[in-house]
Amino acid sequence: MDNTKIYRMSFARVYPMYIQKAEKKGRTKEEVDAVIVWLTGYTRQMLQEQLDREVDLETFFALAPELNPNASKITGVICGYRIEEIEEELMRKIRYLDKLVDELAKGKTMEKILRK
Repeated sequence: MDNTKIYRMSFARVYPMYIQKAEKKGRTKEEVDAVIVWLTGYTRQMLQEQLDREVDLETFFALAPELNPNASKITGVICGYRIEEIEEELMRKIRYLDKLVDELAKGKTMEKILRK
């Protein structure tokens, strides 16, 4: 499968969709940011810098300070794919983030979402 189109998509273009999805279900931008910070190791300021630079998803994850060690605990199905079976590392990271925002929108507690 050629994922180049997804990898080249601007994170700044995807980010508002994450926020919109969460806010429709009564969650907040701050909670979306907390999930992104937890997963990637970015600070909120660094996250904003990446948004301002309009980096693509590939660059966003490549520049991420450190993927959270508990990210491997994110399991389940997202977009029809079982996350733990996705072999391509970058796609797995993107789907981790999709899954976390999905869990947020479904009303899970932050403690459960952040695998505490």
